[in-house]
Amino acid sequence: MVATLDPAEAPHTLDQPAPRSLRLVDQLGLWGNLGVSLLGFTGAIFVLVPIEGGPPLSLTAALIALIVGTVLGSLAIAIAAVPGAQTGAPSMVLLRGLFGTRPSYLPTLLNVVQLLGWTTFELVTIGTAMHQITPSVPQWIYVLAGGVITTLLALRPLGWIRVLRKYVTVAVLIALAYLFIQLIRHPLPGFGDGSWNGFWIAVDTVIGVSVSWVPLASDYSRHARSARDGFVGAFAGYSVTQIACYAIGLVALVTVAKGNPDSIFGAFMAIPIGTLAFAVLAIRELDQSFADTYSAAVSVQNFRPRWDRRVLAFVIGLVATIAALSLNIYDYENFLLLIGSLFVPLLGVLAVDYFLISRRQWDLGDNVRTRWVTLVPWALGFVAYQLINPGYLGWWSGLWVDVQGWLHFAPAAWMSASLISFVVAAAATVPLGLLTRRKEPAC
Repeated sequence: MVATLDPAEAPHTLDQPAPRSLRLVDQLGLWGNLGVSLLGFTGAIFVLVPIEGGPPLSLTAALIALIVGTVLGSLAIAIAAVPGAQTGAPSMVLLRGLFGTRPSYLPTLLNVVQLLGWTTFELVTIGTAMHQITPSVPQWIYVLAGGVITTLLALRPLGWIRVLRKYVTVAVLIALAYLFIQLIRHPLPGFGDGSWNGFWIAVDTVIGVSVSWVPLASDYSRHARSARDGFVGAFAGYSVTQIACYAIGLVALVTVAKGNPDSIFGAFMAIPIGTLAFAVLAIRELDQSFADTYSAAVSVQNFRPRWDRRVLAFVIGLVATIAALSLNIYDYENFLLLIGSLFVPLLGVLAVDYFLISRRQWDLGDNVRTRWVTLVPWALGFVAYQLINPGYLGWWSGLWVDVQGWLHFAPAAWMSASLISFVVAAAATVPLGLLTRRKEPAC
């Protein structure tokens, strides 16, 4: 077996051990950067106006929803990071211990599809943002450049994470602070002006954004020096910057953009030297596409552990770049969100089984027997999620609206699809997991 050339870099295959080369400050830098997104600025509209056509929340309600949703979502990421730090296994390989080797291929396939989609989506976003800064340059040039850089970064992921911590994080924090200070100089509406109707829907929206990173958490925490570093780095790093990102989006919406999310980028650039700050954030978006690309490559290795992640990252980066140049990816967003809803109840099952039922003793081999019973609470949690929030994908949401009618069930405004699906999946895992574990023969 050929050893990894750089002992401080991610191994090429799953046969090689994962180096523990990321310190707490590296984990903080990684998740701190991932907590900031151009999509977060514009997505703040779904926190401010959680019910389509409904009244906006008051600024107080929106900010509290942002904080509550981010704390809960960041906690989910941090919990998902612990098994990776303790076992050294990436996220999708961990699912062998939960479901068995072959059943783990299903969530792995879904994860690869969503990561490929999000990589494409991020490249389009980068191209759109940069084109607004310099309209004379065609957008496709930025998309192509973003795809090339994304792929190169994914070839040396741990080295890039250390660069993020040393240089990029500082620039991002300065840019965020500058934009926030400039925006709050504009008159703000009264903090109590508005409604609280839809508060929990707004919380659910923020949780959903955070939880989209759960399937990636262990891909990076496996390189942490301790489980504590992986947990604290994910929770503290992500929560602080996502709150800052969405808060800036909210302030921009209620001041300069006047409630129009399409005007937020223009609002940033209208601020003195705001174009420079916005350019920093637009270029930084490459860490999102890099993380998606690298994790997609590592996820594929759950199928073929001896395939080289560098080759896989190159192929995934190439496919995503071609898709970003040729597809209208915005039509795909609702499908990506649908796939993401699978991972909320999955975390509920994983957390209960790993920490309570199996007591952190999972078999992650190539031929782990199927644990059919763990698929049941996952399915129950997914059904609970869709009954409360079926999303906006035409035929799919229509199907679940019909199911709601058959069951005479009308979701209440206080119901959070993320929280309830997590609780349903976790609660169902306890009796089923304890029952099956008792029946297993001792090793």
